[in-house]
Amino acid sequence: MRCPVCEGPDGHLFQTVDGLAYARCPCCEATFLLPPHLPTPEAERAEYELHRNTADDIGYRAFLSRLAAPLIKRLAPGSQGLDFGCGPGPVLADLLREAGHQVVLYDPFFHADPAALNAQYEFITCTEVVEHFHHPAAEFRRLNGLLKPGGTLAVMTRLQTDDARFAQWHYRRDPTHVVFYRQATFEHLARTHQWTCEVAAPNVILLRRSHTPSGNHLSRASTQRW
Repeated sequence: MRCPVCEGPDGHLFQTVDGLAYARCPCCEATFLLPPHLPTPEAERAEYELHRNTADDIGYRAFLSRLAAPLIKRLAPGSQGLDFGCGPGPVLADLLREAGHQVVLYDPFFHADPAALNAQYEFITCTEVVEHFHHPAAEFRRLNGLLKPGGTLAVMTRLQTDDARFAQWHYRRDPTHVVFYRQATFEHLARTHQWTCEVAAPNVILLRRSHTPSGNHLSRASTQRW
């Protein structure tokens, strides 16, 4: 039961819910769905296409502002960024552009543009994305390589805190959510990649890359599905 987040070898069975087996990593505290139960690309896309998030949805814009507002406060004017996992309706990119920043889109299902992965950025956003990663350790290495030294990776995901309610947790019931993070998980990732880690708002984590490159990343040209 190797942990897909920190690659530690000592994951153990945590819970089995409706025939789905989840493991827990004692090192980084991530909870993850075991590989035989991961959804297929076809099942993932079908689920994503059910989402109806549009730029004129005030509630959705307010939801994304939980990440956009603290990130914008920390960016230099006219920063260049990447919305990684933007989905079919990149509303977050609109919010950041309205604030004067430049944003490139990438999504393996809806905006699979390899050119977006052949540059470096002053910020990267992952809003409701990291819980979908089938290979999170590889994805975080890739994201580290896509950040310029001193750049910020802004993550929004619902942190897992209550083991007793895990089985009934609405976030777990989404069939495309396959890995669940705690604050300690992001703190572990920060130590691994020499990032600073800041909880900027509930379920919003800002990870800032060191100004000294670590050299620990995948080829930016890779377009593997997560």
